[in-house]
Amino acid sequence: MEIRLLYLLQAFGLEGDVRKRDDAARVLESTVKHFGRLDILVNAAAGNFLVPSEDLSPNGFRTVIDIDAVGTFTMCHEALKYLKKGASGKDSSVGGTIINISATLHYTATWYQIHVSAAKAAVDSLTRSLALEWGTDYDIRVNGIAPGPIEDTAGFSKLLPQEILANLKSRLLYLK
Repeated sequence: MEIRLLYLLQAFGLEGDVRKRDDAARVLESTVKHFGRLDILVNAAAGNFLVPSEDLSPNGFRTVIDIDAVGTFTMCHEALKYLKKGASGKDSSVGGTIINISATLHYTATWYQIHVSAAKAAVDSLTRSLALEWGTDYDIRVNGIAPGPIEDTAGFSKLLPQEILANLKSRLLYLK
């Protein structure tokens, strides 16, 4: 499927599993073949479901770690050769950009999300380490975005029922 946006930017979809190195390599290679180069990589794949920790299987825990943390690393690792300054189609004086999508739930304890908290903490650590290494070595900018809870979603309403949310809002100090 191809989408044309304002300013005639092109987008197209490719299917792959971020946990599989061959899929990551194929998706990135297809992207570079289509556009001529890779300027930015956004890692947004995520696995998430609500479950009390005593009911979470090791397989369920591992699956989320594999999608969020290992998948982020795999995509970054496979994209490195395309994002380095001087890579095919790139200016020799500037590298590309990586944006890793994280979350805020691991900054404090969160109900029923121990697996996601661990995975997103790993994504944050990967982001900081790659920013240091690849920013220095290859001029690749690596940053993270960590959106907080999103109202009007199923997860938000399960984790923060209206009565608790109303109580929290009544105790918050709003600065103008």
